Amino acid sequence: MNAKEAEVSPRFLFIYNAHMNVDITRIDPTLPLPEYHTSGAAAFDLTVRETTVIEPGQIGLVPGNVIVKVPEGYALLILPRSSMPRKKSLVFPHSVGLIDQDYHGPKDEIFVQVQNTSKDPVTVERGERIAQGLFVKIDHAQWQEVTDHGAETRGGFGSTG
Repeated sequence: MNAKEAEVSPRFLFIYNAHMNVDITRIDPTLPLPEYHTSGAAAFDLTVRETTVIEPGQIGLVPGNVIVKVPEGYALLILPRSSMPRKKSLVFPHSVGLIDQDYHGPKDEIFVQVQNTSKDPVTVERGERIAQGLFVKIDHAQWQEVTDHGAETRGGFGSTG
């Protein structure tokens, strides 16, 4: 089904957008474009442009080889691959990366920030899949300042255990 087709049920309208055109530039065109590795994958994998060594306990930046022009109305989240802590002892020290719509200049390559949690240097090899990217729909808030939200206080931070 393409973006112009829809399935209609008595109660809901479902629109499935199978593809979104996204402008992308590879820094090294000999490496592949990002790929979705299964038909049900929500995120695509980023490939390492150059071999990078991250020393024990240190935070390193691994080049992701692409500049992506995020479509209007979206953000691009850079997320860790689930196997990275187990296979490489690498974690995202900030949990998630955020690529805004206006980060796509000629030097705006996506870098993946990782921290080595092991006691040994970790090498991330050129061509290795390091992280995954996920496009998410965004809206900008229009703030409406109020003096009361009409709810009882739940007890504050940590109150539910």
